[in-house]
Amino acid sequence: MVVVMKERATEAQIDAVIARLIELGMDVHRSSGATRTVLGVVGDGKVDKEMIELLDGVHEVLRISAPYKRASRSYRPEDTVVTIDDVRIGGDEVIVMAGPCSAETEEQCQASAAAVKRAGAKVLRGGAFKPRSSPYSFQGLGEHGLQMLRRAADAHNLKLISEVMDVSQIPLIDQYCDIFQVGARNMQNFTLLRELGHARKPVLLKRGISATIEEWLLSAEYILSGGNNEVILCERGIRTFETATRNTFDISAVPVVKKLSHLPIIADPSHGAGRRDMVAQLARAAVAVGADGLLIEVHHDPDHALSDGAQSMFPSQFDRLMAELRIIAPAIGRSICLEPVARRGWAR
Repeated sequence: MVVVMKERATEAQIDAVIARLIELGMDVHRSSGATRTVLGVVGDGKVDKEMIELLDGVHEVLRISAPYKRASRSYRPEDTVVTIDDVRIGGDEVIVMAGPCSAETEEQCQASAAAVKRAGAKVLRGGAFKPRSSPYSFQGLGEHGLQMLRRAADAHNLKLISEVMDVSQIPLIDQYCDIFQVGARNMQNFTLLRELGHARKPVLLKRGISATIEEWLLSAEYILSGGNNEVILCERGIRTFETATRNTFDISAVPVVKKLSHLPIIADPSHGAGRRDMVAQLARAAVAVGADGLLIEVHHDPDHALSDGAQSMFPSQFDRLMAELRIIAPAIGRSICLEPVARRGWAR
């Protein structure tokens, strides 16, 4: 970092700042200009930027390296590819994860899994524990929901991703899922993130509803610092003053993260819009801008879904979207699942 002193900072103030930085384990290089003294600070010590700014004589403190280390592109210049058997997230292929918001019935899980597999998805998404804004909303079926989702995934040769909300749920979800999902509300649940750092399965980390990209990457750092290097980032929209959509889908986050971090990043256009009639457009844009994958809600009967029905696609809509993505992906040097098995049955 760089510490810029005030124009009239005294020698005593400058010496005090230098002494404090050295005390914190940093090396300090002083440079005096015509009007200001600048201190270049390097080292492995932990320095609170705001604390240094409060010292007498300090004008401003500028950080020149990212506060996240393991998540940064400088730590690992090459892209990280998260591999689960034949599924490679972050490689040349755009990986699509799709399925219902939550497990409801055996029929629903099986029908949704069949639909997304037929269209070309590689991972089944579905919740068994649901964080809902209202305590009276459907909260998920717990382990019974996980069992139904696992049976559906196995029946159609899909990997399974499901949300973990609490440290106590990790062992249970670990029995059934291939990927842990951390939702937006838990992006800064640091106790949960630390525990997932000890897990030996990939973790998909959604961006918080009001989080900056730096805060998001710092949350990923918690998982990485625990020894779990298989972290997937997920842009799902942020809260702004706009009310026309459920969230504001930050499409620019994809290329920004690609520049700052080696971690794969996927996009969730379902939560980004909150309306199924906008999901396809946002999904196409996310792939065009470089997303490594998509997380999409698909339900065989969304008008009667117990949660998030308004943003869940009909299987026929998902079929069309996948066909469109097979045109977009090659244009930017990517691939997507080969042509699906014959489409049939979905008239909507």
